[in-house]
Amino acid sequence: MNRNRENSLLSKCAYGAADIYGGGAFVIIGTFFTVFLTKALGMPPAMAGSIPLIVKVWDAVTDPVMGNVTDRTRSRFGPKRFYLLIGSIISAITFILMWVPLPQAEMWLKYIFYVLMYVLFSTGFTIVMVPYNALLPDMVDDYTVRGRFTSVRMAFSAFGNILAALLSALLITKETEAGRYLLVAIIFGVIFCIAILLTFFGTWEKEKPVRKVSLKESFVQSFTVYKNRCFRLFIAIFIFGQAATDFVTGLAVYFVSDVLHSYGNFKLLMGVILISQFLGMLLFNPIMAKTNKKTPILIGFPVRIAATLAMLFFAHEGASFIAILALTFIVGLGMAGSSVTIYAILADMADVDELITSINRPGICSGMATFIRKICAGLSVFIIGLLLDLVGYDEVIANAGGLQAPATQTGIAYIYIFAPVLLCLITIFFTWRFAMNKEEFEIIRREIARRKGEDPSAATPEEIAVCEKVTGYAFDKLWNKENALKL
Repeated sequence: MNRNRENSLLSKCAYGAADIYGGGAFVIIGTFFTVFLTKALGMPPAMAGSIPLIVKVWDAVTDPVMGNVTDRTRSRFGPKRFYLLIGSIISAITFILMWVPLPQAEMWLKYIFYVLMYVLFSTGFTIVMVPYNALLPDMVDDYTVRGRFTSVRMAFSAFGNILAALLSALLITKETEAGRYLLVAIIFGVIFCIAILLTFFGTWEKEKPVRKVSLKESFVQSFTVYKNRCFRLFIAIFIFGQAATDFVTGLAVYFVSDVLHSYGNFKLLMGVILISQFLGMLLFNPIMAKTNKKTPILIGFPVRIAATLAMLFFAHEGASFIAILALTFIVGLGMAGSSVTIYAILADMADVDELITSINRPGICSGMATFIRKICAGLSVFIIGLLLDLVGYDEVIANAGGLQAPATQTGIAYIYIFAPVLLCLITIFFTWRFAMNKEEFEIIRREIARRKGEDPSAATPEEIAVCEKVTGYAFDKLWNKENALKL
């Protein structure tokens, strides 16, 4: 029965549905939140960009706590699915609150209000995504089957991205009208709630003992995951790979509106980016299945870099928009590589951590990955706001619908092109260094079975070397609970 369930397309679709929220929410926020604050409400870009970064201080508390809470919860639904159930409503409400407009309020009051609303959203996101990212290891053990579930999840994430970007662009017909953003938020609040509930009803969890860890210990344990060499490399791939995407979506409105002076074509640009990402996932998933989980980045990002640099020839008013769309299509294909690679690898991190600590703690691994994703998103928005400020972006002109200075337009174009290229190069470097493919994963799983007394065989010298390379620990230091308790 379990084997039939693991091979069912319906189960894979149910598992993937919640990432309509995971992907779609960040597309809307990354693409429009700074635009909403600067163009619709007249907030200076550096000030607007600092809001997500401030919220990350709160995330540094909530994400580790949520990982601990998830691992120690007992529920008839399963601990992770229980939080999907209650998080479905919370996530919808907190997302909508972010976009309530205060056009006439004093600037300091706006700033405080949107910091608080972002805190609420980030908390709701944590309640859903930390358990969700930890769910797959408790559903499926097999490396290849996990990859199939992740592939379907990425398809739903891409669908959420496309739906979020296109519907938002269609409804926000004028970037200075604050009420349009709230309408989008209400529509997607409902969509996100339904998507999360579909995952709750269509997934399962294997029973396992509840871990009892004090709140103080949970913070220490949360940061001990970074002692894992494989996890550190994964986090570097996660940070720079996702930031490369965040800079494209976060600056797309400014590039089309302020550099090309063609906001009416923005929905076409976003549509091409996201549809090509979806097609890229369809392309990379079978390639990944036949090679390894690093391949999508190692193939996709060099192609993406070339297409991005080619945009230098079209980053001005009057340039061929067809050429820009063609290059954007190639960029989108390359962007798909990071999503496919990152979430396929994430499902395996709890196994490496278990070999190091002897503790099965997917919630904590997920919590710290979710924390890093939000840190990455917050830093991206902050840096975008800071860079816009540095190139002279004028929020008063923007709010009035005017044109920015020529030097500012050139600065925006250079940021849009060179920042993602630099981030892609860094991502390629860390991906190349990542040490675990299918063969290494099977050795890690076999060694866990030995430590549990389920496999009577002895590790070969080659297997010992793999365990040490993947974990970063000497072989005789593995399977030690103290590795989880001391930084």
